Amino acid sequence: MDERNQILTAYLWIRQVWVDAHLKWNKDDYDGLDTIRIPGSYVWRPDIVLYNSADDHFTGPMDTNVVIRHNGETTWDSPAITKSSCKVDVSFFPFDAQQCRFTYGSWTYNGNQLDILNAQDSADLADLVENVEWEVMGMPAKKNVIQYGCCADPYPDVTYTLNLKRRASFYVFNLLIPCVMISFLAPLGFYLPADSGEKVSLGVTVMLALTVFQLLVAEIMPPSENVPLIGKYYIATMTMITASTALTIFIMNIHHCGPDAKPVPKWAKTFILQHMARMCFVYEVGENCMSPQPEKQEPPPVRNNKCTMNGQVGAGREDCVFKMERGQETQEEKEDKDQMMSPLGSIGRNPTNNYSSWKSGVYMSMDCGESEAQRRCRRGGVSDSEKKEREVSCHERQLLRNIEYIANCYRDQRATQKRTGEWKKVAKVLDRFFMWIFFIMVFFMSLLIMGKVI
Repeated sequence: MDERNQILTAYLWIRQVWVDAHLKWNKDDYDGLDTIRIPGSYVWRPDIVLYNSADDHFTGPMDTNVVIRHNGETTWDSPAITKSSCKVDVSFFPFDAQQCRFTYGSWTYNGNQLDILNAQDSADLADLVENVEWEVMGMPAKKNVIQYGCCADPYPDVTYTLNLKRRASFYVFNLLIPCVMISFLAPLGFYLPADSGEKVSLGVTVMLALTVFQLLVAEIMPPSENVPLIGKYYIATMTMITASTALTIFIMNIHHCGPDAKPVPKWAKTFILQHMARMCFVYEVGENCMSPQPEKQEPPPVRNNKCTMNGQVGAGREDCVFKMERGQETQEEKEDKDQMMSPLGSIGRNPTNNYSSWKSGVYMSMDCGESEAQRRCRRGGVSDSEKKEREVSCHERQLLRNIEYIANCYRDQRATQKRTGEWKKVAKVLDRFFMWIFFIMVFFMSLLIMGKVI
């Protein structure tokens, strides 16, 4: 069977029997001679041809001997290799069944001159040689009488219908099962970590693999309007992989939301981070479905200091100016910072436990404005002990304000990390959700296609 060109090649033994009144004899007159065999070219033979022949050379049956009996019955058995046109319906490929017809009739005689009858209801398949790809289910025969528009006489013919069923094992193991296995790889792209950089590559690779299988099927199928079943499965799988790749790109954009992104909406926190996360079994590290919800701790209130950044606010007798500069520290600036932080080491031995180190290139300094009392002290109006007390009090406030600034920076950093982490968790939950959805889709599509095998 050449499915692409829709041609069936068959090796047949054709038996034709007719009665020739001119070839009768009395066997008693010829010493009991009942049967003779002579070359077929010596006698008249009916011009029976295959109507739906697709042979380029129009070769007929082999020119063998004919067997003639004394009553004029002539039998002509001849082997033939026929090529007939067969309309192939590939809608259910590779689980399809085909019907190919062999229509035999006279080329020049009408029904009034030559009548054609089928000797049996079906062809004799006793000596059939099994085909590795097709299983012959039967070959019934039927006589037809057709009235053509050109002629008023009837034209009989005998049509044999060859019922074939494809042996699908070859295509199942070489085309279908690899496709199913590749299809199950597509949802696993959602399980890959977003930072791996291979999520989109996996989807594209699976798409290319299915395209190769699709081309293999297209090479053996006729270019008809009927799409084979396995082709529909490939198209559905490729559509699913295209959708999964597009969703992967969308989810990766969510995962890589930077610190400037908006906070996660409230509905997303409720629906995605709570309900969908539990449905998809997505938990934080060290957390499971039985873990109690931790109590939220409010950050300590920020003291209302009276110093502002890059500005001066009157605070009574002690006025302060807070300065922040960015750049590389010089040796002189480092000494100024050490002098600023050293006076009161007793107030919190480690004031920056929650902020491990100074940010590179950023340092703070405080300039205390000179109050009226200090000016009087400089002029000799205040004692030395009172002057030292006020200097110590000013340094305490400087140190506390620096610590508060560091704490605020740390809170901002933690808020940014929390916002980024929430978006990453949203992306992770969506990944798991779509992974299960696509796994279910692949499973049911594979179940439908495999159901045809059973």
